Amino acid sequence: MFGACQSAALPSSSTVSPPSSRCHLFTASMALSKIAKTAFSRSQGRIASENCVHRMGLLRRGLPASQPYHTLLPSMMASDGFSRIRRADVFGVESRGISHTPSREYPPTAQAIEDDLYVEADDGARLPGLEPTKPGEKPRVVVLGTGWAGCRFLKGLDAKLYDIVCISPRNHMVFTPLLASTCVGTLEFRSVAEPVGRIQSALAGAPDSYFYLANCTGIDTDKHEVHCESVPGTGLPYDPYRFKVAYDKLVIAAGADPLTFGIKGVREHAMFLREVHHAQEIRRKLLLNLMLSESPGISEEEKKRLLHCVVIGGGPTGVEFSGELSDFIMRDVRQRYSHVKDHIQVTLIEANEILSSFDIGLRQYATNHLTKSGVRLVRGVVKEVLPEKILLSDGSCVPYGLLVWSTGVGPSEFVKSLDLPKAPGGRIGVDEWLRVPSVEDVFALGDCAGFLEHTGKPVLPALAQVAEREGKYLANMFNEIGKQNGGKAHCAGNITMGDAFVYRHLGSMASVGRYKALVDLRQSKDAKGISMAGFISWFIWRSAYLTRVVSWRNRFYVAVNWATTLVFGRDNSRIG
Repeated sequence: MFGACQSAALPSSSTVSPPSSRCHLFTASMALSKIAKTAFSRSQGRIASENCVHRMGLLRRGLPASQPYHTLLPSMMASDGFSRIRRADVFGVESRGISHTPSREYPPTAQAIEDDLYVEADDGARLPGLEPTKPGEKPRVVVLGTGWAGCRFLKGLDAKLYDIVCISPRNHMVFTPLLASTCVGTLEFRSVAEPVGRIQSALAGAPDSYFYLANCTGIDTDKHEVHCESVPGTGLPYDPYRFKVAYDKLVIAAGADPLTFGIKGVREHAMFLREVHHAQEIRRKLLLNLMLSESPGISEEEKKRLLHCVVIGGGPTGVEFSGELSDFIMRDVRQRYSHVKDHIQVTLIEANEILSSFDIGLRQYATNHLTKSGVRLVRGVVKEVLPEKILLSDGSCVPYGLLVWSTGVGPSEFVKSLDLPKAPGGRIGVDEWLRVPSVEDVFALGDCAGFLEHTGKPVLPALAQVAEREGKYLANMFNEIGKQNGGKAHCAGNITMGDAFVYRHLGSMASVGRYKALVDLRQSKDAKGISMAGFISWFIWRSAYLTRVVSWRNRFYVAVNWATTLVFGRDNSRIG
């Protein structure tokens, strides 16, 4: 049909019949589509591209609304700027290192074609520095992730030596050791979140350093590019909005995902405790259940279910959350929800021993203290999670109103998808200098990385102190490489890497609630050193974490929140 329309003579606008007019408008739309799609052909050079954009701008400003578009096509097609254009893919402008996904299919309107062209041109102008760096420019380091490892690396990296691009679905670092305290109102959520612009000021002010709120979807190690996709629901011209960033050095610090062991129903019904929004969801659900349980006509059985908080996993996170929850119940719930105070209960389910990384004396102290605080300890293995109850492997059933899953972490789907060497457990494999073998200029650290077997080193635990030490080490190594002019791609082959990374365990700490904590400063359970529990340990625990909070601003927030909670109790307002 399009060929028939194209071969027909073009009548004047005054004599066109309605069907023929629609045919000609469709012809014009398709012709303008070809014009738009060839406007940025890389084979025509910069002058031809600018000429195309200029002519489309004239079209946008001066095209009469009443005149049929097809009457302007002959003069446009005969113009010098369009006569030399070959067909190209406007959605993959390779010179800027960015690609887009079109949101419309044929046949588009003329205005839609025109808008698409300007979206492409404007985006290219708004996203400078994404192409490979040129001679004379600073090398570019791309960091994936804003966890402990990534942010410690960003903090130590010298912005005078590198341009820095950080790509992450969140623009802040979470101080995870204090995250459990935010679930019950001991701390405010903002107290444990540190913006990356404050951690590395170059991301906020340097001309060629950027932070992109996006997920990395793939890595092209041959072209030294990362492919990204902006977070959904941003209102950008395309959803998903895709682009790519060229790098000289790539640091993968993408973290890990909660382990569910493939148990049915966990992701659908359980809540995790890894991010600030997880803590917000837990807090809203906890307060909602408290208020709903006071509604008239609710049976005793339903009240007990609504007010039954179940924690799966007896590691430090699960134990600290259980301790905070028992504190909240003893100090605040019994005073402000007196009608249901006798129904609320906390159950901690663990397949083995709680706090298995501590010695037997500290584990026994934690067990006795949690039991006295009203936490019921259950040894069992979860078989399936249903909307209102948990099925254990021994056949027993545990009803719940709030379920928090904290059984450790494992490789994310992004890490699994990468065609890179893997360490035991599925992490990205690295050597002694945190380099990824078989690919050039790629490094990995934190929870997503582990030593390869041939290094003779064990895979380190997914702890904050491990990630922080790795980030500090790698930042210092990058600064030395930059000073030796090895920051550019393919230029670090003959650079001295320095000493290999060596991890020394500094100890473990965990709060168990009611001003009690465990402190074990030994390098292993069999080594000599300080090991204690009680109030003094709790004071050491709080002092240590207060000094580890990233900024003085957040240290002030945390101290004020602790003092406010001590004097006035926790806030039980449900917002959102």
